[in-house]
Amino acid sequence: MATTEQAVIYILMALLLPTIRSAQLPSNNSPEVAPDVRIDCSSNDIVVAIDTKSGVFNGMIYPKGLSKNSTCMSEFLHQRSPVRYRLPLRSCNTMSTDLDDGGVEYFNTIVVQPHLKLVTNQGRGFHIRCRYQTRDKTISNNMNISMMEATPLNALAPMPGCTMKIFYGDPQLHEVAENVKIGDPLTLVVSIDDQETFGLRVTDCLVRDGLGWGEQRLVNEEGCPVDKEIMGQFHYTNSKTTASVHFQAHKFPYTASVYYQCNVRLCVKAGGGCDDLPPSCGSNEVARRRRDADGNNKDGTPATTIEVYSGLYVNEATDAKVDSTDDVAKEKTPEDPNSFCISQRYFAIGIAIAGLILMLAVIVTILILLALRRRRKDASATGSSIYSGPYTNTAYSHSS
Repeated sequence: MATTEQAVIYILMALLLPTIRSAQLPSNNSPEVAPDVRIDCSSNDIVVAIDTKSGVFNGMIYPKGLSKNSTCMSEFLHQRSPVRYRLPLRSCNTMSTDLDDGGVEYFNTIVVQPHLKLVTNQGRGFHIRCRYQTRDKTISNNMNISMMEATPLNALAPMPGCTMKIFYGDPQLHEVAENVKIGDPLTLVVSIDDQETFGLRVTDCLVRDGLGWGEQRLVNEEGCPVDKEIMGQFHYTNSKTTASVHFQAHKFPYTASVYYQCNVRLCVKAGGGCDDLPPSCGSNEVARRRRDADGNNKDGTPATTIEVYSGLYVNEATDAKVDSTDDVAKEKTPEDPNSFCISQRYFAIGIAIAGLILMLAVIVTILILLALRRRRKDASATGSSIYSGPYTNTAYSHSS
């Protein structure tokens, strides 16, 4: 994939780090990092130029999520402004996406932290995007088109565009895989533009961690799988312009980003250079005869090789996406028709309401008992009272 063409660039800046309430900060504590950055898109990396208000930068810059023991993190001590940080296109969590106009866009998020050890509220996050527009090229191949006379013919044809995409499940659904979990079914598809001149042969496939710490070979130089448990053999269409392979998502244990790289060798259909596809991986002798020792194709034409890349994020099974299915729908479709299902959230709410009702009932019962006890006490005191007023016995009254 050619990436030396003119790049169309734009930046979307976003504050990503957690903020601290303004009441906790002095009124004159303003961010050290300038609000704008400048970027330069090259064929292999993105150069980010960052200005500081003081003119000197002491701190670290790293892609989001790679701040611990990462080769992608850079530390700066008394670095004069502007500070330049190089962000590789095919590692350090940089990902790419194909555009509708035929170009490709690389994107990543970097964190600029103006402290060598601490994460502070002065840190800023910048979402970096570089858009590349590819152009058509022409390549030359010497072909023998006559079996009677070995007359070389210099044939010119436009170089077909070549892409690698990773789809979730069936590639016919066109669901590009971006965030998956270990074990998810994926399909890696390598294709060139439909035309009558060239076919493709996929070789030398690798998976890398994007940090420069580890890689695993998947397909050898003949196009045969190295370990079928990880990735099998590519299947080719009749036109020899598309090759695909099904595999399950995998990752390195210390990072979520994985990068796939393959070499695509163009073969000339008219010269018979694509007739041995797919390769016969069970026969070493056939594999050795496939091309000359100088790297030419089977028909003797120079092998044109294109490197293709793609990447995605693979999470652990326990870090799977939260199921967005509505809880009410789950309750209406239990696995056992005789069972009753309720979500944990509604169960907790029900328990809380039941507890509140029980507490209110206990309080009301206590109040009623106290009221009844008081009433009984008052009634008892009234029934046992003795009259102590003046007493007159009319039987012994005497009048003068």
